[in-house]
Amino acid sequence: MNIRDKILIVEDERSISGFIKTVLVGNGYDVILAHSGAEAFSMVSSHCPDLVVLDLGLPDIDGMDIIEAIREWTQLPIIVVSARTLEKDKVEALDKGADDYITKPFSAAELLARVRVAIRHTRASGIMTGSQKYVSGDLTVDYDKHMVTIKGENCHLTQNEFKIVALLSRCAGKVLTYDFIMKELWGPQSRGSNQILRVNMANIRRKIEKNPADPKYIFTEVGVGYRMVEAE
Repeated sequence: MNIRDKILIVEDERSISGFIKTVLVGNGYDVILAHSGAEAFSMVSSHCPDLVVLDLGLPDIDGMDIIEAIREWTQLPIIVVSARTLEKDKVEALDKGADDYITKPFSAAELLARVRVAIRHTRASGIMTGSQKYVSGDLTVDYDKHMVTIKGENCHLTQNEFKIVALLSRCAGKVLTYDFIMKELWGPQSRGSNQILRVNMANIRRKIEKNPADPKYIFTEVGVGYRMVEAE
């Protein structure tokens, strides 16, 4: 089974967040909810969503500040859904790094279209540029399907495991430091302890390596980080 795109909804009005969740879940997305800015920051770093749907009028932190903070470390797509209809608000949100801006009320069809476009554009730009697959020996990383296979068989990686492999494979041949990987996946506050990364890597190796103690695809540069073998 393919990994489904995960979307974080940041909205303090539970009726609206419930409506958005119903629409997204009904169309094949995994959804997590945050009802404050503090929850949003925690979930962006801990759950690694593929997209954020963000209300600007949160009880603790203005949505504009959340956009700025997220943009300091990731290009994760952000769609603003707000009751603020003034042009200056739309311009400010887009200037701070939002990918799109939808005003309330909105239709389910419009929201879904904007989500599809934001995810598609992110995968077609930046670090996503180039081949949609990485192939080395029996290993294939399919970025579109969110799937890693060995000899065509799905390795059944978790969402975080897939993101680690995808990041390493896009930079194949280069050593990525522990801190760099942690920051890219879990945000700047995660730097320091590498334990969560090491646990994920041990699980990845059990799934993709014939002999995890003598890896063929992902190598440890002791004290520095990890390096993935170059693609064929």
